[in-house]
Amino acid sequence: MCDSLKVQPHHLERGAYLYVRQSSMRQVIENVESTKRQYALRGRAVALGWHEDQIIVVDNDQGESGASAAWREGFQHLVAEVSLGRAGIVMGLEVSRLARNNADWHRLLEICALADTLILDEDGVYDPANFNDRLLLGLKGAMSEAELHVLKARLRGGILNKVRRGEYRCPLPTGLVYDEAGNVTLDPDMQIRDTIAHFFETFSRVGSACQTVKAFRREGLCFPSRLRGSATVFRPLTASTAIRVLSNPRLAGAYVYGRRHYRRGAEGKKHVVRKRDCKEWQACIPNAHPGYISWEQYQQNLKLLASNGRGYELARGSPPREGAALLQGRAICGRCGRHLRVTYRATRGKQEAWYVCDRAHGYLGDRDCQTVAGPPVDEAIGALITERMTPAAVELALEIRREIETRQEEADRLRCRAIERAQFEADLAQRRFMLVDPANRLVANTLEAEWNDKLNTLAQAREERERARQQDQFLLDAAIRQRLVTMTTDFRKLWNDPNTPNRERKRLLAYIIEDATLIKLPAEGITKIHVRFKGGKTETLTTLNPKSSAQQIKTPPMIVQLVDKLLDDHIYAEIADILNEQGLRPGGSARPGRGQTSFTALRVAYLVHTYALRSRYDRLRERGMLTAAEAATRLGVHEATVVHWAAYGLITRHAHNAHAYLYELPKSRLPVKHNSRWDRLSDRATAFKAKKEQNLQTQSKEV
Repeated sequence: MCDSLKVQPHHLERGAYLYVRQSSMRQVIENVESTKRQYALRGRAVALGWHEDQIIVVDNDQGESGASAAWREGFQHLVAEVSLGRAGIVMGLEVSRLARNNADWHRLLEICALADTLILDEDGVYDPANFNDRLLLGLKGAMSEAELHVLKARLRGGILNKVRRGEYRCPLPTGLVYDEAGNVTLDPDMQIRDTIAHFFETFSRVGSACQTVKAFRREGLCFPSRLRGSATVFRPLTASTAIRVLSNPRLAGAYVYGRRHYRRGAEGKKHVVRKRDCKEWQACIPNAHPGYISWEQYQQNLKLLASNGRGYELARGSPPREGAALLQGRAICGRCGRHLRVTYRATRGKQEAWYVCDRAHGYLGDRDCQTVAGPPVDEAIGALITERMTPAAVELALEIRREIETRQEEADRLRCRAIERAQFEADLAQRRFMLVDPANRLVANTLEAEWNDKLNTLAQAREERERARQQDQFLLDAAIRQRLVTMTTDFRKLWNDPNTPNRERKRLLAYIIEDATLIKLPAEGITKIHVRFKGGKTETLTTLNPKSSAQQIKTPPMIVQLVDKLLDDHIYAEIADILNEQGLRPGGSARPGRGQTSFTALRVAYLVHTYALRSRYDRLRERGMLTAAEAATRLGVHEATVVHWAAYGLITRHAHNAHAYLYELPKSRLPVKHNSRWDRLSDRATAFKAKKEQNLQTQSKEV
């Protein structure tokens, strides 16, 4: 069909939109003829019947790629105008000018078909509502997208070829730069180099990215950060920056490419889908250029970071922290094989560590494997370490002192670099101020303010160095040096010194012990500790489990047995006096503030009732003792007479509490009541005692 026949009057009533685009600014500047050809399409629109004032040029996408419509505002505006029915025809030199993406192209075709809008290119006029025209336009769109793919594949192939040789230039991290010959070298700024080197040395010492950040903060050091331009600024170190630096292989002297897999999203922007494993990198050339650490040290750092971030996995060796639990990250449950978690509880104002295996409860809702008290275990481990490390105590203390001095010297060197940089910037600002015309006050005031700012920065850097030096001098004064030398003779003092941080104890422990398996035996009241040393040697320790509050105030079995024995001959009050004379204390004396509590008759009675001991009354009755009523019936007298006779010793009485007695009658010659003034009761009692003593003497002679 002729092009003029496709153009209808209702098309001419609407505007003619001319879309002009070049893929890059370089093409805009150099490919002038292509731009002229695109603008020349206005003549085609006039020839088809549109007026000059009806032709609308959309050229604000110059220098933008046609791979997506997400960032092309001109194309989005064009689609909106077509959707509103304001466009009678859309013109473009070729399909690739409008879109190189099939999705965007077919979306435009669908909208043009619904709005009855024509499409014009260098070859002719097309009606998207017509099947043949739409088929041809779809084929052109597919060819345009295929052309883009071929171009990208060629460019990508050239890049990958240079990558395999390690010649493709990629953005470098802070601390590395390209020299004039294009080779990668260390940053010539000594402050940047020393700071990064100090960063890696600190990480190898503390073993954690977060602890490295804390160390930089304590030392008052900042970390270099390169902006998108060429300027480098010093900022406080953050955990994300520390992990990013530790994970960057370029700082280890390796040339790498393809560490991340990107995918373009719906909005047209690139997103990191995932980070590739080292084996999947498209290029990895160790020792390709100078670095701050070796490739082996870089791999060791990655393993340490992965170990620190494992969380609740089966094997986890967490970095040393401030808590008192010595086996943090090294204690293994002897029942399920998982690493024990450390918790802290406040008991009577004192914080205690506990090793807990609660994975079964968290995953399966089951009971915890075991909960082991930390103080007895840590005490046994500390005793083992002090016993093993005593021969090396002198060398260890001296090494600690050398390490502290080295750290302070390195930190002071970095502060001096910061002062040198601040001095240079202040001198530069001064020269700029001196060169300006004094009459130009607008520029002079600005340069003067800049000079003052640089001088303030220089003064702050000097004050910070002086303050840090005084603090370092305080940490290593003569008294502390003398204490270090003194402690070299006894490693136990160094280990038990309250000024020794728990983190340092754990760091020392990590060089000696691989792990420790804990098995709690509640029935036996002990915990077995199977220690595995770094060299493979093992040793088993046994500790007593701490008693619960109820167990601590429980009366010892020895006292209960003694009370049971004393009940044969004594009442409660007498037993309490005997126990107190022997220095024994009831179980309640274990409570705070009750250490001087002593036994009383009531406490002895409580023990008899609690432990179901046979009472003294039952014991006397079993031996044949009689009550007053029973004795009176047996003797044929009144109960008062029985009590009266017992007072004078005619019959024997035995107390079963503080105010009641049981009576023992003689085996022969029972007393008889007499009513005579010449046979008084006192005389009868005296004669009875004499007779009794005589019988005892006779029995002793016979024996």
